[in-house]
Amino acid sequence: MEARAPRPGVPVRGSDSGRPVMAALDLLGRRWAMRILWELSQAPAGFRELQRRCERMSSSVLTTRLDELSGARLLTLHEDGYRLTQLGQDLVEVLSPLDAWSRRWARGSESDTGTEGDSGLK
Repeated sequence: MEARAPRPGVPVRGSDSGRPVMAALDLLGRRWAMRILWELSQAPAGFRELQRRCERMSSSVLTTRLDELSGARLLTLHEDGYRLTQLGQDLVEVLSPLDAWSRRWARGSESDTGTEGDSGLK
């Protein structure tokens, strides 16, 4: 049975609206989906190499995620392994500010003062 990726216009977990952003959040929130995209943004990889890079991921979960991400047109299989499509590359690019933010957040967390990076929200 082929895995079904969330699609815009179709209700997804947590939302009956079918709004594109909700479908994207459902897809990207699935276990290991972001890690697979990150690894493929670094270099193409075959199934076994991708499984190795993703440490403890089971082959069944990897197969499901690859099917979903391929169905969402974020990656494709070539002779040298899985690669991001242009749409997948665009996604990684728009997520780069989140990566930069997370690095600032990590630096602030290392201070152990409890005040650095505090937004004032309790």
